[in-house]
Amino acid sequence: MTIKVKNQILKYLHNLKSFGYKYHDEFDIGSFDVRNQNLPNNFAELNEVCTNCYLCELSKSRKNVLFGFGNPKSKIMFIQDEPTSSEDELNSFYVGNSGEILSKMIENVLNMKKEDVYITSLVKCKSLNGATNLNFESCNDYLLKQIELISPKIIVVLGEKAYSFLLKNGEFAKNRGKILKFNDISLIPIYSPTFLLRNPSYKKETYFDMLNIKQFLEELN
Repeated sequence: MTIKVKNQILKYLHNLKSFGYKYHDEFDIGSFDVRNQNLPNNFAELNEVCTNCYLCELSKSRKNVLFGFGNPKSKIMFIQDEPTSSEDELNSFYVGNSGEILSKMIENVLNMKKEDVYITSLVKCKSLNGATNLNFESCNDYLLKQIELISPKIIVVLGEKAYSFLLKNGEFAKNRGKILKFNDISLIPIYSPTFLLRNPSYKKETYFDMLNIKQFLEELN
């Protein structure tokens, strides 16, 4: 049975359920919420747990789990909203046009190799056809554990969606480029590479935001 057929069957069963049909008596085998799990304090083990996670709907639309990439001891951590289709297809960050933009931002402005920073997403699986009602809470505990283990000096948030979820407010335009705080860690929101692809006129502002990030990192040394 192909994935397409499986998804069609699941959609059909979901529609029946919405009309009140039941397929079995309800039962409780405990919560599937990741927040009830004891997540490991080891990066390799955490990656393994995340890679084998099927606790939410996103697991049905992914081809690969994009846990993260880079140096887990880095002082700087980039967080985007979700993996792109290209990243999901190739099981790699920094691919496609948006990935190329981010690579240049890191290498040409920060003068760092992309392997020397750490990047991840709010959710570790791509959504189905770019869903607008994405539940970022589904992978939040994986993300918080990553932040805990990396303990970065600064978090760079890529785009309004990631900013709004982490900071719990909708003032991205007002706070873009400013040094804020997230769990006592310095955080700077900037435009996402995907946004810059659609709006290249904002690249200059992002360039100066990256210069501020570079200065922040230099002052740490």
